[in-house]
Amino acid sequence: MANKKTSLKPITPSMEDYLEAMVNIEKERKVIRVRDVAKKLGVRMPTVTSMLKTLNKAGLIDYEKYEYIQLTEKGKRIGEEISRRHNALKKFLIHILNVDPEVAEQEACKMEHAISTSTMDRFVKFMDFIETYPEISREWSKYFQKG
Repeated sequence: MANKKTSLKPITPSMEDYLEAMVNIEKERKVIRVRDVAKKLGVRMPTVTSMLKTLNKAGLIDYEKYEYIQLTEKGKRIGEEISRRHNALKKFLIHILNVDPEVAEQEACKMEHAISTSTMDRFVKFMDFIETYPEISREWSKYFQKG
């Protein structure tokens, strides 16, 4: 009998962080290893292994001990969405509010979990607009910087 995976609990911000990290690692390296996840998140390998068991049980990854990690379609979709949120927020903090890039990285990580999908969609559209029409953003940005 096949081991059927089901999502037992809601996805936590910590789970989202792992999925986002794995999506980004997969883009860079094509394979996801425990040590790469540990390095990316600044945690120890046993901590990663524990979370991988949780994500595997929830059907978000396929993982066997000593093997590469494989995102499921659902896991990849969630990780990509969190990465999209993170990048949009980080760009806004750095390029619009002139927040230091290191601070922006940390703040975007906190914010990405708190914003609803509908608000985030509007936010991304706004950032796309700003990037498409930089002359408009430069104009109001100089007034904003004075205040």
